[in-house]
Amino acid sequence: MLTGIKLFDMRFNVLTIFPEIFNVLEYGVISKTFDNNNSIKCYDIRKNAINKHGQIDGKLYGGGEGMLMMPQPLKDTLFEIPESERGHVVYLSPQGTRLTQDKIIDLSSMQALTILCGRYEGVDQRFIDKYVDEEISVGDFVMSGGEYPAICLIDAIARNLPGTVGNEDSVKNDSFSNGLLKGPAYTRPEIFEDDQVPDVLLSGNHSRISEWKANKSLIQTYLRRPDLINKVKLTKKQKKLLEELESKDIL
Repeated sequence: MLTGIKLFDMRFNVLTIFPEIFNVLEYGVISKTFDNNNSIKCYDIRKNAINKHGQIDGKLYGGGEGMLMMPQPLKDTLFEIPESERGHVVYLSPQGTRLTQDKIIDLSSMQALTILCGRYEGVDQRFIDKYVDEEISVGDFVMSGGEYPAICLIDAIARNLPGTVGNEDSVKNDSFSNGLLKGPAYTRPEIFEDDQVPDVLLSGNHSRISEWKANKSLIQTYLRRPDLINKVKLTKKQKKLLEELESKDIL
């Protein structure tokens, strides 16, 4: 069970009823940095159940479907973390603000982050009002619990911490990092089922390759996520490219 894995210069605390789910963080890119200074630590909410049956949830006042996580077990679990190590307390919830790359970068600057993984019909509002600093949603859909969204959040933040990714330029050039999606990418073989890698990528001309990638990134974003275009400050060159492509009915 993952209970105190060494990681980066940032501390992650996770409140959950399924700490074993977070063992997945022992694999992949971020696992390579587990020998650094601080840790991801999971706190099992069930250890603070109100009775011997492990109860941490109750029926909703006023009626309604399902059960709701009680405030007392959550408070007792939160208080297992020294106040100086709690940092920013996040509750992963469909009612939260949509998670974006800008928010990821903002959170990656913090020294500590405590993440509450809800279950059932959610969490008693009194706990949210008193102890949660921010509610975050990973998208406009509902999952059975906050554990997998928490893994997504930790992984995304970890990529932005020094030493996680070997080539830090790959982080700087990721989709959304400059507000745009990445364009198409290719590897060996040069020809696959009669389709050839674009000649420009084989040319060795770094200036032409950079320009090609930038143009393809802009086009990809326009075609697949046009909503992002309005949020990016385009250069005169980028605006001209889009105008030319639209006039030729290529887009």
